[in-house]
Amino acid sequence: GGDHTITYPILQALAAKHGPLGLVHVDAHTDTGDTALGERIYHGSPFRRCLEEGLLDRGRVVQIGIRGSSYDPDPHKYSREQGFRVVPVEECWMKSLEPLMREVRAQMGDKPLYISFDIDGLDPAYAPGTGTPEIAGLTPAQALEIIRGCKGLNIVGCDLVEVAPMYDVSGNTALLGANLLFEMLCVLPGVKTL
Repeated sequence: GGDHTITYPILQALAAKHGPLGLVHVDAHTDTGDTALGERIYHGSPFRRCLEEGLLDRGRVVQIGIRGSSYDPDPHKYSREQGFRVVPVEECWMKSLEPLMREVRAQMGDKPLYISFDIDGLDPAYAPGTGTPEIAGLTPAQALEIIRGCKGLNIVGCDLVEVAPMYDVSGNTALLGANLLFEMLCVLPGVKTL
């Protein structure tokens, strides 16, 4: 639910308890913008604000599925400069993400991490009901590989954001979002699955 701004106060609360967190962030955008229309807190800035407050463990942040238009010739530079691993969507096309998630699991180790999943990380063919759709995104199967690839990690929270049902009369985006959130609940520590 909600736009990606909701992740910022959630990470403030979790970092107060656990210290700086690792982050598995699935999105079309890095959400590390500084300001929009003069506002510092908006759906394109949560991870910059989190960095400024020391809420993230910079070496344990991975952003998967990043793509889309930009006003900057190197739109991922800020994330890379902070030590984030940026996985552009081109590195995901037409392949299983299980090998990537093995690398992510090693990067995250046993320290606390958070999963933040923006529905626009998926291709709008599957999830058109979002405010900032970008073509050529991830597939639902790849989304499951990412989420299921986090099983066994020290997940302390998760979210699924940016679902806007009014932009999808079929209801497919809401269905996909609900199922992905269910999958995230299934990989939380201590949850037994068949």
